[in-house]
Amino acid sequence: MGSVFKGVTLRHDSVRDEAFRRFAADSAAGLGRLAYLLCGDRHFAQDLVQICLIRMYRAWPRIWPLDAPERYAQKVLLRCWLNERRKPWRHSEIGDGIVPDHADESADPLLAVGSTHLKEQLRTALATVPPKQRAAVVLRYWSQLSVTETAAALRCSEGTVKSNTARGLAALRTSMTDLGAGEFDEEMSL
Repeated sequence: MGSVFKGVTLRHDSVRDEAFRRFAADSAAGLGRLAYLLCGDRHFAQDLVQICLIRMYRAWPRIWPLDAPERYAQKVLLRCWLNERRKPWRHSEIGDGIVPDHADESADPLLAVGSTHLKEQLRTALATVPPKQRAAVVLRYWSQLSVTETAAALRCSEGTVKSNTARGLAALRTSMTDLGAGEFDEEMSL
């Protein structure tokens, strides 16, 4: 059966729609974590996942036969993030004055917790890494993509992936040291 919308009949393939629902339910959490690592904002990450899933649904008839739609979804999510960063209202504002009220960081109970504290420092440090380098580091170490897969996802050469990953890790190490987290290990869980 189909529905009529402004004179256009839309066909609903219940098997395909159910496959997409299962895919969306199974992959939403992982896509959300990836989006959060890329953008550093939970609300923006939720928006990115939503945009990604909408785009995936539109293309689902072509994607559905694929063996690994999760990898394709990661690429779509990355493209969504890069597209959103280009929009003028997403640019960070540059403050030229001093903010009068500063939070007392030592009063934050999360900072007193060991593993949680380290993960939060890692996320804070990751947010300071430039976007292309951050994408390379997240895709290589969190998503565990190969250099070739990362190059395909970022639409660049393998050499660019290697240099962005090396520079991103160096920036991440520097930022972690500045935050007082000590030595940074690439195997550390993001």
